[in-house]
Amino acid sequence: MNSTLIQSQIPNFIAQNYDNILTQSFNTLIDSLHKQKSKSADFSELTSIFYKLLQTKADPPLETIWVYSKLAYLSQYSEKIESLDQFGAYFSQNSIKIESLEQFGAVKELFQLIVSFSGSCNPLKCIVLIAPVIYNLHKFIVYLKGCELGNKREKRLKREVKSLVGSILGYLSVCCEGLDGVGFDDFEQTLIRPLGDLVSVWVDDKVVEEKVGLVEFFPLLSSGVIEELSGGLSEIAGFVVAEAFLLRLCLEFGEGELSKEGQNQLRSWIIGSITGLKNSFFYRTLVMMLLEPSLPLTSLVDPRAQTLLRKMLYDAVLLVEYTFLAPEKMAILPIKHVKEITLSRLMLIHEAVESLRKEAEDQPKVLSYLNAFSSSSLPSQLIKWVRCESGIDMKANGPNGTSPKAFLKWILNLENRGLRIFDDGLLKYRNKLILDNLVGYPEEAVLKEGGKSSDADVLFYIDKKGAEEVGDDEDEDMTSTNAAFVTAAQAMQSPENGSTKRKAKDAEKQLKYLKYGRHEHSDVSREKPSASVNDDSSSDSEVDNPSSDEDMEA
Repeated sequence: MNSTLIQSQIPNFIAQNYDNILTQSFNTLIDSLHKQKSKSADFSELTSIFYKLLQTKADPPLETIWVYSKLAYLSQYSEKIESLDQFGAYFSQNSIKIESLEQFGAVKELFQLIVSFSGSCNPLKCIVLIAPVIYNLHKFIVYLKGCELGNKREKRLKREVKSLVGSILGYLSVCCEGLDGVGFDDFEQTLIRPLGDLVSVWVDDKVVEEKVGLVEFFPLLSSGVIEELSGGLSEIAGFVVAEAFLLRLCLEFGEGELSKEGQNQLRSWIIGSITGLKNSFFYRTLVMMLLEPSLPLTSLVDPRAQTLLRKMLYDAVLLVEYTFLAPEKMAILPIKHVKEITLSRLMLIHEAVESLRKEAEDQPKVLSYLNAFSSSSLPSQLIKWVRCESGIDMKANGPNGTSPKAFLKWILNLENRGLRIFDDGLLKYRNKLILDNLVGYPEEAVLKEGGKSSDADVLFYIDKKGAEEVGDDEDEDMTSTNAAFVTAAQAMQSPENGSTKRKAKDAEKQLKYLKYGRHEHSDVSREKPSASVNDDSSSDSEVDNPSSDEDMEA
């Protein structure tokens, strides 16, 4: 094996040959993975090389940790599973049970290993390195659905899986906290190897096309979103956080049909999680996925649950004005990224309203979306950005209305006059808008009397007056939805605002809905938590776990 030659070079490391040895070792690993015929292939020499590469630098390249974790995972998993061959056909059912436990144990150890070796890395790199954990955990959850382990054993294993997902999401939350307020260029870096090469290390040890491999490696993300990935660490980190977030949501729906109270708790958790994670690249990933025709979650939840989950995500994305998307926060981010978020939000609210109007359902929600847009900072951001880009006089050439449709017509008209607004990543959505011809609702959004929400402390608007006009049948649903959002919104307010605190306490007494945690991490924003996972533990992070119906019954 070529690794023998490389091994002899290790003691003579100097800065200029580190990358060369890493590249040679990486290529040797890829060749070996593609040629191996059994799970027991010997990677001991390569494991030794990558371990020394890992120890040579205080802050090793992402590729070094990525590959070493794969080799350690192969060793750990193959040793545990190899012993199962002794059982034979007679013990086949018991072997499935043992393999399930061993496979899950290997995933937990992979998480702990990656966290331990990335302790000196910046938060962005730490997030990206969790991608293999989520990939293998998703594979295990899908595998578990096809196993018959017995009711008691299966329930226990599902609890452990939810606990692990909660720990992963908590870890990512602390990493995101470390990115808050930091300049984009401080942590962003270029990968030594293309992402497709890194993915090929993990994707079933097969030679696949890069795009196919990426879609398989990020199973909870839409292929249309993955295709637009440029390969920057921030974008990949947004993918990883989005997958962990969606995996947690799917596990909630996988427990069976949610009660109304359970749905309201989950709505609050979704808003709290997005707020706590405060990562614009994660937010952008969610918005871009919602622009796709469907969510790729069929491996974990049924179509009915997907529909409800999509509606919850629409509400959380469109009805809430998140502080991490404020202009002063976005100013430190790349212009292209800010433009994508701004335009994708605009297109999403247009599509959401169009969809509801075509189906002639939930008209109060239509009003809520329109009013949320009109009262948000998005219209002013759009006008300011176009003015800066083009120098156009907004008084004479501004949008003809305050609705999303009016803004989209205005932007498309400017493009027809030669101004480039939609970048390549958004062109397919722009073309869809042209095909749809923007036919739909009136151009002016219907605002509540006075043009603003009556409660200035709420960061989004839900039209209660419209809900009352629907009748008693829908009143209960709209009221409970509003209550959940009010609870979440009040928990998002500044702690210095005494009146907000009193309102939040009153709402808690009256509504009795679960609030999400809003903890400050000022003292630990640059520290990484341990990756210890207990069977009954949950994450002590801003992203708290919603109570399940089973827990509430207990």
